[in-house]
Formats: sequence, structure tokens, C-alpha cells
Amino acid sequence: MNGSLRFDAIPAQSSDPSGADAPAATPLPYDNPIFLVGMMGAGKTTIGRHLARSLGREFVDLDLALQDRCGVRVATIFEIEGEAGFRRRETSLLDEYSRCPGIVLATGGGAVLAPENRRYLKERGVVVYLRASGDELYKRVARDRNRPLLQTEDPRGRLLDLLRQREPLYDEVAGLVFDTGSMPVSQAVRALISLLQNYEISS
Repeated sequence: MNGSLRFDAIPAQSSDPSGADAPAATPLPYDNPIFLVGMMGAGKTTIGRHLARSLGREFVDLDLALQDRCGVRVATIFEIEGEAGFRRRETSLLDEYSRCPGIVLATGGGAVLAPENRRYLKERGVVVYLRASGDELYKRVARDRNRPLLQTEDPRGRLLDLLRQREPLYDEVAGLVFDTGSMPVSQAVRALISLLQNYEISS
């Protein structure tokens, strides 16, 4: 495939439509955006969607928003423009969404690689690093064919290499570190909300 991808200016509709039947929200004492960072398989989208519903916030998955803007899947963006092209688009969209108060934003696993992305995250919101072991992460993504970076002869080794590379960057940007482990999503969200309610926003 040749050519470039479109990048529409229409805002992506990434909020959770199932919120109509959700229980009463538990708002935080601040409206700063919540940024979820972590490896593929860490639970950013799953936990993020439930967290946003529980907090009465809009949920945005940065990868899905990018797909909406471009009109194709992330894997196709990688195929046409390579990882460098994908990362440029990711930075542009992160700059936009990180300025939005009152959202929960799930970033892509590699969003922390660019220094400007780390600056946006640290300066503009509350960053939560959803942490899980390499073995747990691989168990969650082993059958997922929509992970361009894992399309190798040794996907487990590749994932562990990525984890070693990125973990210091997740730690660098994180205001909170939350181990997802194997706990149910509902339990993880309750525990995370408690941490966020007690989080002190720096002036």
C-alpha cells in the first residue's frame, strides 16, 4: 500500500455509550485529566472505560481516536507510514487530548517514548502507570493479532524487551503506580478511585 493517510479534524467519539445504566458517579475533587500509561495488555482500555464511567467522565482511547481520525486501523498506519509516522500522529493527538479537562485518557503503550509526550503527560494531568508482570502481559496479548510490534518470530521475547525499555519511562511520568495483577476489573477500579481521591494535585 502506498500514499499517506488522512487525518480528519472531526473529534473522535470515544466515550463509553453504556454509561446510561451506570450507577451514580463518584467525582474526583479535581477536574485534571487522568492519563493511563503502561504496556499493551496492562488494562488501560478496559480499566479506563470502567474508571471513566465510575467517575462520570468521558473516556478516550488514544489509539482508537487515532484510528477514527485516519479511517484505518493502527496496524495499517504502521504498514503505510512505519512506526515513526504513527508516533508523529500519536504526539499530535496526545497534545490535543491532554489539554481536555475531565477525561480519562488511555494512551498507547509506546506513547511515553517521545520526550514531548512525557512532558505533556507530566504537566497536564494525573498519570497512572498500570503495571503488570511480563508473564501476565504476554498471557493477555498472546492471541491478539492486532499488535504490530509483536508480529515477530518471538513475540514473548519482543514484549519483554519492550517492557525493559519502557518501564523506566512509565515510572518517570507516573504520579501513581497501580499493579493490576489478576484482580477483577471492578475491584481494580474501586482501589484506583480511592488512590485518585487522595491524590494531591501539585500547584
